Order: sequence, then C-alpha cells, then structure tokens
Amino acid sequence: MGVTPSAVAAGQVDLGVVTVSDAVFLALGAVVIGLLILLSGFFSSSEIAMFSLANHRIESLAEEEKAGAVTLKELRDDPHRLLITILVGNNIVNIAMSSIATGLFAVFLTQGQAVFAATFGITALVLLFGESAPKSYAVENTESWALRVAGPLKLAEYVLLPLIVLFDYLTRIVNKVTGGRSAIETSYVTRQEIRDIIETGEREGVIEEDEREMVQRVFRFNNTIAKEVMTPRLDMTAVSKDTDIAEAIETCIQSGHARLPVYEGELDNVVGVVHIRDLVRDLNYGENEDLELEDLIEPTLHVPESKNVDDLLREMRQNRMPLVIVIDEFGTTEGLLTMEDLTEEIVGEILEGGEEEPVEFVDDDTALVRGEVNIEEVNEQLGVDFPEGEEFETLAGFIFNRAGRLVEEGETISYGDIELRVENVENTRIMKARVTNRSVEETTNGETVEIGDQ
Repeated sequence: MGVTPSAVAAGQVDLGVVTVSDAVFLALGAVVIGLLILLSGFFSSSEIAMFSLANHRIESLAEEEKAGAVTLKELRDDPHRLLITILVGNNIVNIAMSSIATGLFAVFLTQGQAVFAATFGITALVLLFGESAPKSYAVENTESWALRVAGPLKLAEYVLLPLIVLFDYLTRIVNKVTGGRSAIETSYVTRQEIRDIIETGEREGVIEEDEREMVQRVFRFNNTIAKEVMTPRLDMTAVSKDTDIAEAIETCIQSGHARLPVYEGELDNVVGVVHIRDLVRDLNYGENEDLELEDLIEPTLHVPESKNVDDLLREMRQNRMPLVIVIDEFGTTEGLLTMEDLTEEIVGEILEGGEEEPVEFVDDDTALVRGEVNIEEVNEQLGVDFPEGEEFETLAGFIFNRAGRLVEEGETISYGDIELRVENVENTRIMKARVTNRSVEETTNGETVEIGDQ
C-alpha cells in the first residue's frame, strides 16, 4: 500500500518508507516534468525565433523554397494569433509542471511545504532550462530555429485551437475596451531605429560617413517641401519673352545656367523655359530667320511652395520637366526648383566652378555657413539645435527672426551656447555667418544682441 498525501499531511505514516508504487509514481512524474521542461523551452525559444526574424527575410526564405518557410510565413502573417498560440502553450506547460511537482513533493512533505518546494523548484528549472538556455540558443540561431519550429507550432495551433480562438477573441476585446493596440501588430522597426542602426554601423566601421549621410537624407526627403530646397526669387535669372535670342544666349552664359525661365510682363507671370541648346542651334543653324524667343519656349509646371518634394520629383520625371516654378498661395513667383536641387537633397551639394561649400569648418567648434543653407542641414552638420518648422527656413531667416530687424556685418547674436557672427551682408541680405559653439561667454568686437536661452 502506498503512502498517500493525506496520510502524510495527517502525520500517520513514516516519511522514510516509500513503496514500489510510490517509486513508480515519482519516476513517471519526473519523466513528465522533464518532457514539460522541454516543451517550455520549445515555446520560449519559438517566441524569440519567430518574432526576431525580419519580414523581408521570411519572404526571401519562402522564395528560396526553404523547408518550413511556407509554414513560417503563414504563421507570421497573423502575428497576434501566433503569439496567442505560443503563450497558451507555454502557460499550460508551466502550470502543469507546477501542479505535478506539487503532487510529487506531497509524497514526502506537508501540503504547505510541497507547494513551497514545487513553486521555487519549478521556477528555478523553468528559468534555467525553459527560458534562459532556449532563448539564448534561439537568439544565436534565429533563422534555422524558426524554420524548424514552424511545423510543430502549426501542429500546436491545431491541438490548442479552441483555447487559441477563445483567448484571441478575448484579447482583442480587451484591447478595444482599454483603447490599446497590440504591439505585436505594429512594425518592429521604426524609422528612428533604422537611423540608430545606421549611426551604430558608422561607429563600428561597417558603413562610411558619406553613406550614412545619404541614407539619412533619403529619410528626410519625403518630409521636405519645395520651399525648403528651391532657388529663391532673388537668385533667379530669367529673361523676358520679348528678349532676342542672342541676348538670351548671353544671359545663359553669364549666369552659368543651361535653362532660363521666360516671363511675360513681370516675373510673377512665367510662361515657360528656354534651353541654351535650342537657342544656339536655332540662331546658328535655323532655317527661319524670323525666329523669336517665344517660338523656343517649352512649358513648365507651377507648383505650390508647400508641395512635397517626393511627389514633385515623381511628377517632374513623368512630365519630363527638369525645371519648375514655385509659387506662393497668392500665385506670386517664389523661386524655381530643378532636378539638380532635388538630387542634391539626397547626394549632397553639387558644386560647380568656384562655388563655395555651403558649410565650411574653420575648426571643431566654428564653421562659416552660407545664409541660404536650410536650418535643418545646419543642425545636422554642426550638431546644434536651432528651432525648426517655424516662420523661417534658412540660417539667414533664423538670424533675422531672432534679431527682429535688419542686421549689419560684424553683429553677433547669441542663442544659448551658440554664437552667430554675421560675416557678409549684400544690401539687406545675409550671405554668410560664422557659427561658433562656445561653452563660456566670450568677448566679441562686434555688437552683441542677446536673445535668451534655448
């Protein structure tokens, strides 16, 4: 006759006596617990492997027809249901382990002691062999392990289907009631995380600095509007519709531009664009001696200053228009934008001839910056934190905004620990400023305008 848990609890038997049936019970229980630990490790490692594998890699594995890849893709197509499957299976296994262990310990211990021993004993076993070791293995062998466990997980989904359907439904209701959203249904990689990965890659020497800058410009590109990258009206070179062809050619040569906007009456009424190639060909080789400039005008687009440059680039390519006119809400010409301007937003400034660098470093803490440089680029290049998205787009606009008036050469404006000294002014326009990052107050020869802290 075996020793029953109730007899042990009542103190009616000798705990040192274990019959053959008790030994068999203990052996079977130990075997079952061992199997349950393996299952716990299976579900824990499956969670890591299944959700650490990137979607694009799963697609590639399916296209390569790897064994288990199709099942893996089916499971990942419904990540919420997959997570429920793993959690239901893992919790059933762990609870069953704890219950069986309590029954085994009750053969030798009182009920309270058995619960205590089972709780801490099973916790230790699960942490070591059901969580830590399996998850470490899954992290190091993510792809191969995900392919191996896909089939067994699909089988577990069929076996546990009633529970999975129930808890899947309940968790979705809870998410709606609480106003939350299951994190498993959102993207695992955000834009900021990709930027951080790129920066880490640069520090580790995996990618070059110019590669990192180009990728970051690509991310910034679709949040940029035409006004931020256009050539402003003040810098535009254009010709009147009544200009003769020879004069238009001379204007092209002097400005260094291959294309010129053509206006009728005033610059706010741009009617098209002429190319120096057409002007020279028709002037020297044209058969029609009465040919005028308006006969060579090609149409162009007029786009609002708020137009997204990502959409604009696509539209310019579709219409084969390398130059467009940017207008404000009143239809007034604000500037022009070329395909080169858009390209520079991704690959960086394309300098020609004696053109100066937009940002020229004097030393580690000081740089000479052209006034028309976008404030976002200033922040990125110099590592400063000037405000963005306000009523100014450029460094010159920022200086005017802070000063609240026109400034002259030699004036200095302080913004927190940043000192901006106006180096060059043409008429009322700031052409260049010296930006210095200082941590202690310095004395300058020019007039100082204190604007306050950041």
